[in-house]
Amino acid sequence: MKKLKKSVLAVVSCLTMSVSVSCFANSDLTTDVEKESYSIGASFGHHISSQIYGQTQLGAEVNMDVLVGGLLDALKDETKMSKEEIVTYLNQRAETLNAAKQVKLDALTAKNLAAGEAFMAENRKNSQVKQTESGLQYEVLTMGEGKMPQGNDVVTVHYKGSLIDGTEFDSTYDRNEPNRFSLVTVIEGWQEGLALMPEGSKFKLTVPPALAYGERVVGMIQPQSTLVFEVELVKVEEPGENSHGMGLSGMGMGGMMGGMMGANPHK
Repeated sequence: MKKLKKSVLAVVSCLTMSVSVSCFANSDLTTDVEKESYSIGASFGHHISSQIYGQTQLGAEVNMDVLVGGLLDALKDETKMSKEEIVTYLNQRAETLNAAKQVKLDALTAKNLAAGEAFMAENRKNSQVKQTESGLQYEVLTMGEGKMPQGNDVVTVHYKGSLIDGTEFDSTYDRNEPNRFSLVTVIEGWQEGLALMPEGSKFKLTVPPALAYGERVVGMIQPQSTLVFEVELVKVEEPGENSHGMGLSGMGMGGMMGGMMGANPHK
């Protein structure tokens, strides 16, 4: 324990003399202990750096000299504040950061809602686009002649999903593998849109946030995002039919779509 304390104090002294790695410049990392020890310090440093970056991105001020001073004092067990005071000010900082995050989130949400409404208003000008009472817009690209899904039916689909700026966030075509799932497990916009499609159809669905993920952040999908899907209905099956082959694993976006397709927060 004394040996560890001396080693820590030696490092602290080195850092205190010049808050840099210059005192280690002539020391090669040769042993496993040295490399492991350096890795601990580097990992800790990267963690602190990411925390500082995240806070400054929110507009919070960080005094680096004082921060380093607090780190050194903690290593020497000579902090100028009690543990209770430290917790109090960390909580105060957390409240400040949460308020800043909410301001940014509110601005982003308002921006996405406005952009989505403008996009759908422009989309309505297309004579091929129809809009349902719920606000879902759809365009028939190919009209099939097969069975139409309803209720708990299981559907197999190919699709690609995009943001309104054209950024694609998922595609079964890229994976060359369609998805198969129960109709009731997907977002409301898909439930309504697929119910309009006979087997063999391909529709373009423009889904407002209330029928998609609302305020949720899912992957690159920001809160209150309007989404565009090209959906091809490959097959419709009744519940229980070949059920042993059904599952939500691998539902796109690295398996994320299974988590995305669920209860709508607006219900």
